[in-house]
Amino acid sequence: MRRIVKLRKQPEAKSCVMFASWPGIGNVSLIAVRYLREKLNAVEMGEIDSPYFFEPTGVVVRDNIVEEPRFPENNFYYWQDAQGENGLVFFLGEEQPNSRGHELVSCVLDVAQKLKVTRIYSCAAAVTHIHHREKSRVWGAATGSELLGELEEEGVILKGNLRIAGLNGLVLGMARERGMEGVCLLGEVPSYAVQIENPKASLAVLEVLVRMIGIEVDLTELASLVEKTSEEEDRITKQATAEYIDQFTEPIWERDEEEE
Repeated sequence: MRRIVKLRKQPEAKSCVMFASWPGIGNVSLIAVRYLREKLNAVEMGEIDSPYFFEPTGVVVRDNIVEEPRFPENNFYYWQDAQGENGLVFFLGEEQPNSRGHELVSCVLDVAQKLKVTRIYSCAAAVTHIHHREKSRVWGAATGSELLGELEEEGVILKGNLRIAGLNGLVLGMARERGMEGVCLLGEVPSYAVQIENPKASLAVLEVLVRMIGIEVDLTELASLVEKTSEEEDRITKQATAEYIDQFTEPIWERDEEEE
């Protein structure tokens, strides 16, 4: 059987944590991990063989020319501080597979254990009735009660009972099976905007994450993106409101006399 996980490099830091990420509601997780990876200039260290987990369902056509089938990327990256004391390993999966998700997560955790990662972080969306102009709060969950105090110190909301859908949640459940520490940070996303990318929730998550990891990252560019996205959400909300009024309300002058 072919080797599914291929690592060409690995961090030399004395202690590492991992941030594992897949797409989800609002792309909260992908926005966060991509921003952090770029700001830290993380180095690509390997990948998971995508054809084992994915079947192409179509192709892209550019300028009338059909391109070759493309598989979603599943890549590992790493960063470590100048002293070589602390490191951060990233796993970034472009898509969640329709099947074999459990096997894919198992491969990610195999790498984490090989690198002696001390904690797994993931993030996701917490869908609430928040308005898109309100500040997103961060909810949290952990693999053990001993981690909850750490979350409370960061102002993370502990809701008690909830469900984290997809691989961003499954990775922590499987980490717990292996006796590994894991934390999920969930940024609040408006229930009416779940189809829109939500950098505000990602920003809220990263503000907590960098403090927990103990690193400094400039979040200014992400904050600027938040404002641009909020303006787009304003436009979409106004348009949706106008369409609702047109469809479900009737001018008084168009009512039948009997209704009056």
